[in-house]
Amino acid sequence: MTSMTPPRRIYNFGAGPSILPVPVLEEASRGVLELGTSGMSILEVSHRGMDYEAIQFGARDRLLKIMGLSGDEYTVLFLGGGASLQFAMLPMNFLKAGETADYIHTGEWSAKAMKEAKKFGEVHVAGNSESEKFTRIPQALTFSANAKYVHLTTNNTIEGTQFHQWPDVAGLPLIADASSDILSRRIDFSKFAMIYAGAQKNLGPAGVTVVVIKKEFLAKANENGPTLLRYRTHADADSLYNTPPVFAIYTLGLVLKWIEAEGGLSKIEERNRRKAQLIYQALDAYPSFYDPTVSVKEDRSLMNITFRLRDVSLESEFLKGAGKLGMDGLKGHRSVGGFRASVYNAFPEAGAQALAEYLHRFALR
Repeated sequence: MTSMTPPRRIYNFGAGPSILPVPVLEEASRGVLELGTSGMSILEVSHRGMDYEAIQFGARDRLLKIMGLSGDEYTVLFLGGGASLQFAMLPMNFLKAGETADYIHTGEWSAKAMKEAKKFGEVHVAGNSESEKFTRIPQALTFSANAKYVHLTTNNTIEGTQFHQWPDVAGLPLIADASSDILSRRIDFSKFAMIYAGAQKNLGPAGVTVVVIKKEFLAKANENGPTLLRYRTHADADSLYNTPPVFAIYTLGLVLKWIEAEGGLSKIEERNRRKAQLIYQALDAYPSFYDPTVSVKEDRSLMNITFRLRDVSLESEFLKGAGKLGMDGLKGHRSVGGFRASVYNAFPEAGAQALAEYLHRFALR
């Protein structure tokens, strides 16, 4: 990607849609004017044409390569509806009345996933940290012997917790909602039968949802249900059964190229850990002033750093001061309040350093 002088950029701590890499924005802006030498914008090209098919299939293959997965074992689906549609689509395809699915309850998004699953079958809560206000990842897990799958949310954007170790599910299909931390670190993706994620945090703009599914698991999907809500429909048609979200997939492909250019997941993870450490160290330096909301440090998210001021009367002043320094999106989710610094893949280290310095100054003044 060639580079041009970027416009003024603030430090966008928003939880999603979130910051995208500047080189991706530059390339995407050129594609909006003309895709290659096609004489058409990416917004105008046919999703059945060769120019676009190369983009979609290239993104599919690149995603599997970055995840270390084989196209012989896994397939990639590009769908609409966000991760919220997957809350219903997953049980619709793999759960029937009288059958059980296990869910690990870690916050608001797992609660919504369980609510949808109950419409199709039985839900067994295999682990639950609600009694601790979701300030940690559940420790005691009990799985059903005949569960059709085990579902977890890898990173909890509202509560600020993250799985850093995967549960031993004794051969049961493990499903992950990885919307807010996909491709943020090196993990063994082959442990999962299916991973799904809305793109608008680490992969691209809002509008496309990625589903990476093991073909062996896909073969067990129910045959009934609406055509457009069956995974097999989209797998058989290479995600081209209906018009896909063309621009979102195009930009997602550019983000994947950027990840490769940055050195892959190992370099992305190293940077993400440095960013999170800068901010957590600043918060922990003033325990009488700041209150990080995750009680167990080992469960802290690298993507969404949640905290409060012990003196809540200073919240407005804190946000106002941050705004003057070009920091936006720090207000916590409306359901929990406080503050949240979302530092996804494209968020610069300089922004994490700037917030850490501001946390020090604000506490010391």
